[in-house]
Amino acid sequence: MVNERPGAGGDDTQSKLLISIPAGSFVFREGERGEEMYIIQEGEVELVKQFGPEEKRLMALEAGDFFGEMAMLESRPRSASARVLKDARLLPVDASTFDQMLREYPEVAVRMLRGLGQRLRRYEEEALAANRVAQEVLGGAPRHELATLQPVAPPAAAAPAAATAARPRLVHVPSGAELPLPFDRDAVIGRLDPVTQQAPEIDLTALDPQRSLSRRHARIVYRDGAFLLREEVGTANGTFVEGDRLATGVERPLTSGARLRFGLVDFVFHAE
Repeated sequence: MVNERPGAGGDDTQSKLLISIPAGSFVFREGERGEEMYIIQEGEVELVKQFGPEEKRLMALEAGDFFGEMAMLESRPRSASARVLKDARLLPVDASTFDQMLREYPEVAVRMLRGLGQRLRRYEEEALAANRVAQEVLGGAPRHELATLQPVAPPAAAAPAAATAARPRLVHVPSGAELPLPFDRDAVIGRLDPVTQQAPEIDLTALDPQRSLSRRHARIVYRDGAFLLREEVGTANGTFVEGDRLATGVERPLTSGARLRFGLVDFVFHAE
């Protein structure tokens, strides 16, 4: 990747951020950790996914399109690889910058929703086609009988050795309520969504009568034997560690005894 030289006039700032990637090169590969999304300024990019020994193209993108947003928003590994088809100039956008863009330019969110809606429809069409093929393979078995075909469950992964000696948790300061933290997955902190009835892994609805938290407020990540805290995109009222406001998308390591605040709700983190 090559950083571009500043452009002329009012485009100087954006030009400094642009990266140039030649055709045939990968922007990122499937399975890599994703911290940024990309907006295509020039060129073409294809998204590809590996299915066993074969590679399948998911879609081709051109100037004005974006990609990589799900890994950035969900803090999960890349679900596909991005490869440049024609020499491209890309604008990387991390979670903090994306949060600022949404606040200053709401139309960005609308455009992204439209793009995601189009992709969702395409995935639904592919899922229906796959379901028809599966029905043919299974001899037309009715859907209610498919539930009897149970896959063999893989053996449960062993918990990290530290899990037997430590019980990480958040302790609510006013009430003393304890909320355990998982070792095997990220834990989203927030409130119940009354419309979808979806609740985060750590639901603080009952502890936040003033509704100062966002529905997806922050995320605690367990990585390499340590817990880290990051604020989610679009969070209101802030996330604080020892009184310091976290920047959106920036991970902060947690030490036992650290004082945390989500909106107006206070906790103490205990590692054991």
